[in-house]
Amino acid sequence: MEVGAITFKAFTKVRLVAMSPNPQNPNELSDAASYSIEAARRILAGKKLFVMTGAGISTDSGIPDYRGEGRVARHPMTYDVFMGAFEARQRYWARSYVGWSRIALAKPNPGHFALATAESEGALNYLVTQNVDGLHQEAGSKAVVDLHGRLDRVVCLSCRKLITRFEMDELLQELNPGITKDNTVEFTPDGDAEIEGTANFRVPNCQSCDGILKPDVVFFGESVPTQRVEQALNQLASSDAMLVAGSSLTVNSGFRFAKQAAKSGKPLVIVNIGPTRGDTLAIAKIEANTSLALERLLID
Repeated sequence: MEVGAITFKAFTKVRLVAMSPNPQNPNELSDAASYSIEAARRILAGKKLFVMTGAGISTDSGIPDYRGEGRVARHPMTYDVFMGAFEARQRYWARSYVGWSRIALAKPNPGHFALATAESEGALNYLVTQNVDGLHQEAGSKAVVDLHGRLDRVVCLSCRKLITRFEMDELLQELNPGITKDNTVEFTPDGDAEIEGTANFRVPNCQSCDGILKPDVVFFGESVPTQRVEQALNQLASSDAMLVAGSSLTVNSGFRFAKQAAKSGKPLVIVNIGPTRGDTLAIAKIEANTSLALERLLID
């Protein structure tokens, strides 16, 4: 298969060099990025796709990522810290109470809709997301596994009862009537707002058993449920190619799938602005906004 001056014969031995976004207008694809996308379209044509998405796909919905270009690296609360002290849980829920509404009000963007359309047309076999915002489902995707859980659910760590995040917000509001939500503060993909002075914030326990309440997400330092991983790996095995969109693949929970795809001889295409841990494994790397690139890559 010829693309310009490059001939793709053995995809495991040829890698398309990464292309940059349009420096004059990041909301437009550069000629180089368009060239990369057309090459990737030919590589993926007719193949059942296993897709993995990360925080980068939700930035156009107003949700920031952790490691995007120009952002200072930040370190979210770990599971051990959350479980280790009431003060840590107090700090988490105070910050989350302020930041959650920004996540709840976010809407899917063209990248989410492009993936939902690809699924409805039979091109997308399975979608694994590292995000906890639920935007893929809101866009219409159905074959989705939320690898790191969902921020719109809260679980009791004792009786395992689930409540919605809106129910949790009502409990927090009842206990902290004097707290107002400032929608101008900086926040993260998990709704953790940058606020101080949380020492007097009151945190509810489970209404059924008085157990500790935790967002139904996988914290850093916590393992992804084995069944969830095995389900995704089985779907990868039954797919023909893998597409990564908006993830740096920094954490092993996501990188394992890219490694498995490469090991299995499946072509791997990555759409992400900035380097990723899987770049050397990819047959094609497209450095472009995911909303723009996925529409062009997946929709005829």
